[in-house]
Amino acid sequence: MSGIRLIAGLGNPEPEHLRNRHNAGFWFVDALASGAGERFGFESRLNAETGRVKIDGEAVRLIKPATYMNRSGIAVAAALHYWKIAPEELLVVHDDLDLPPGTARLKFDGGHGGQNGLRDIITHLGHGAFHRLRIGIGHPGDRDRVTPWVLGNPSRADEQAMLDAIARALDQLPLLVRGDFSEAMKRLHTTRDSGLGTRDS
Repeated sequence: MSGIRLIAGLGNPEPEHLRNRHNAGFWFVDALASGAGERFGFESRLNAETGRVKIDGEAVRLIKPATYMNRSGIAVAAALHYWKIAPEELLVVHDDLDLPPGTARLKFDGGHGGQNGLRDIITHLGHGAFHRLRIGIGHPGDRDRVTPWVLGNPSRADEQAMLDAIARALDQLPLLVRGDFSEAMKRLHTTRDSGLGTRDS
């Protein structure tokens, strides 16, 4: 299988959403770009902020859709088409309610699990055959609290746990770019999680 050539971090673009749990995908690509000394620039034809980094000697494109979470598929589909990248060379990084803070998991294919950014990407591509990196944000325990939870900022402990998980996932990117997904998954999934964090009241 081909390695990763495009990483799409999901989130909402306005400054007030910067530290929201829902922006965990943006946190990931921001950390990757910052570590490489790269700055994002807005690409109007893609409805996204874009960047490019070298990982293990290979050029990898980065995007942060400017279309808001629920319409992420517009930017992701446009980027795949414009750069002639196959869906199986795409890694979508997103928040996941079903995983506790401090956890990161890799997955290929499947449904959206209620994550609206994934839902829209699958709608635009017509399938779910792409790679995902799930960043745990925990669950508020009550379905009625999900929207304010994902659009809220995590506690200090939860934020640090999420950043630790992101750092561990960033360490696996050379393997993902080489196409060694099994080894990357094994290493990430067997790395000791930093803890579950603490829920906000």
